[in-house]
Amino acid sequence: MSTALPLEAEEHLSWLAAERGRSANTLAAYRRDLHQYVAWLGERSLAAVVPEDIEAYVAYLRGTGKAPASIARAVVAVRGLHRFLAEEGDVDLDPGAAVATPRVPRGLPKALSEEEVARLLDGVVGWEPAARRDRAILEVLYGTGLRISELVGLSMGDLDLGEGLVRAFGKGSKERVVPLLGMAHRALTDWLAPSGRPALAPAQWARRGDAEAVFLNQRGGRLTRQGAWGIIRRHGDRVGLGDKLSPHVLRHSCATHLLDHGADIRVVQELLGHASISTTQVYTLVSQQRLRSVYESAHPRARRVRAGS
Repeated sequence: MSTALPLEAEEHLSWLAAERGRSANTLAAYRRDLHQYVAWLGERSLAAVVPEDIEAYVAYLRGTGKAPASIARAVVAVRGLHRFLAEEGDVDLDPGAAVATPRVPRGLPKALSEEEVARLLDGVVGWEPAARRDRAILEVLYGTGLRISELVGLSMGDLDLGEGLVRAFGKGSKERVVPLLGMAHRALTDWLAPSGRPALAPAQWARRGDAEAVFLNQRGGRLTRQGAWGIIRRHGDRVGLGDKLSPHVLRHSCATHLLDHGADIRVVQELLGHASISTTQVYTLVSQQRLRSVYESAHPRARRVRAGS
């Protein structure tokens, strides 16, 4: 991006990191949004912006075909910047206060069926180190509901295999402890056995954090988020599920299948690390739709009838 951010925008991002604890990923997204906003403003200064300018920017974003969620995030970034300038006394009025954040249509998470998950997990064959690692990644993601960033961020000290527990650090570095049981526990134990992770460990670690990483790449470094999703997509393609796999799909599947089998929504909320129960409630809509579909197809008197018959 050729447009440099004004000093006050850089100060705002630094404030978000230091005072609000925003994650590196969130800050990077806000930085991209503010770069685009400043480029759109052109020669106009931030101090000269009025509400009509921000509304015009929202219309511009809609015209580019951006997804509603991306537009909403961009508006949050812009409004946050102008609010910061007003609170710091750089401007007299906050032009973003009068501009509403666009509503984002509430979509249902896309979950695999239990049969599809089984096909994905059973598709990882072999006992070489890479196969052990890939099997553990898939089993742990589905078995615990971890985010992909939480999975690749795991260190050896976060595991308690004796008690069947794993410590995860979610959004905003919030810590939670989740169960690690059944097939996920077995797959992770196999990966940590001598023929798994130790076989990929280098003679000398390139970075200090790599030595504690639970999941390693083929070069013996900590597996990245992109590397992990490449592994997932590769195995999905092998069993014909590539088009259905996307970031979060195993997490969605974990939550949906727990609710399908009667898990309490508060337990699922704790497991996934959702700050609000409303986020978890989206998954109940998936389960209700699946229940209705099964009922209509299975009950002999549930099929729709024509009027007058």
